[in-house]
Amino acid sequence: METNKGKVFFVGAGPGDPDLITAKGLKCIQSADVIVYDRLANPELINAARKDAEFIYCGKQPNHHSIQQEQINEIIVSKALQGKMVTRLKGGDPCVFGRVGEESEKLARHGVAFEIVPGITAGIAAPAYAGIPVTHRNVASTFAMVTGHLCHENTISPDKWKALATGIDTVAFYMGMGNASNICNQLIHYGRNPETPVAIVSWGTTEDQRTIISSLNTIEKTLQEQQIPNPAIILVGEVVHLRERLSWFAENADETKGYDVGN
Repeated sequence: METNKGKVFFVGAGPGDPDLITAKGLKCIQSADVIVYDRLANPELINAARKDAEFIYCGKQPNHHSIQQEQINEIIVSKALQGKMVTRLKGGDPCVFGRVGEESEKLARHGVAFEIVPGITAGIAAPAYAGIPVTHRNVASTFAMVTGHLCHENTISPDKWKALATGIDTVAFYMGMGNASNICNQLIHYGRNPETPVAIVSWGTTEDQRTIISSLNTIEKTLQEQQIPNPAIILVGEVVHLRERLSWFAENADETKGYDVGN
């Protein structure tokens, strides 16, 4: 007898605030037989699921994965082949450093149907909640998102560092706290103004959000003085100055400045 194939929905849970889930994403959570979810998916979203749904946690923290990626791939394939409707719930947007390509390729090889439901990515949302738009007509017309955990000195080519340093107005580094000093030093080395402002937004859009402001040439000292927990977005660019006028979201911790932003 032919296996009854289910379907997998890759759903972006958004950056943390549960109200930022899309309407379609919420429907996928509410109708799922199985929910395979990550560490950064807000628990309030999990509570919206059916009481009889199966929940599988596969969160990742720096240097610690509760389930390896290949095991995750096998789980979603197996559940779908059992005829289940599976919601694969990922923080932010599943297509932005969310490994949706790897997982969907596995499904495609097994002939399993899937859909991708985009979410709001932290590289835009966290700065927005900190009062920093990543683009501005008078300040920044280009924006890039970079995975920071690969930003060791020899893993990004000089050409790419040069482009990031001199060709992109605003750069958001994900998963970069362990390499923050090196990121800033590399940008300076390849031509970025050392006084370019830097914002680090921790737990963006949540009640635990905290923002610190520094600059490329002072970030190392600032991070030595401040304990900034993951997850965090590192944002580099002149748009950071706009926080002085546009900050709107109340944060639990006081802002620490590593440089004088002026008026």
